[in-house]
Amino acid sequence: MRNAFPQRRPRAVYSVGIEPDVRFSLANERTALAWVRTALALIAGGVTLTTVAGLTPFPLVIYGLSLVACVAGGLLALLALVSWRRNERALRMNLPCLPRWRFPGWSRQSPSYPWD
Repeated sequence: MRNAFPQRRPRAVYSVGIEPDVRFSLANERTALAWVRTALALIAGGVTLTTVAGLTPFPLVIYGLSLVACVAGGLLALLALVSWRRNERALRMNLPCLPRWRFPGWSRQSPSYPWD
């Protein structure tokens, strides 16, 4: 007889720890989806720039900008996935969800944090 509750995927995330409060898990997912939405906007902007490049006197510059936008969108989507996975595992294992990276100069402009 098959299991009534199939295993959730990815197993590397859902096979550890205990099920966290659903509010925290959904907030983590919403944040990741917002980053993916931003990544898609960057990629769409890059594709749009390639369409417009033929209408400008500097098409190579516009193609370069579109390449930067598309690559940045792809990297941002990958970062969103990695961040979601790390935070979800931390929630399930009752560990703090600390940021692993920050923008350069952020720590000089923001108040100090306990993990600094």
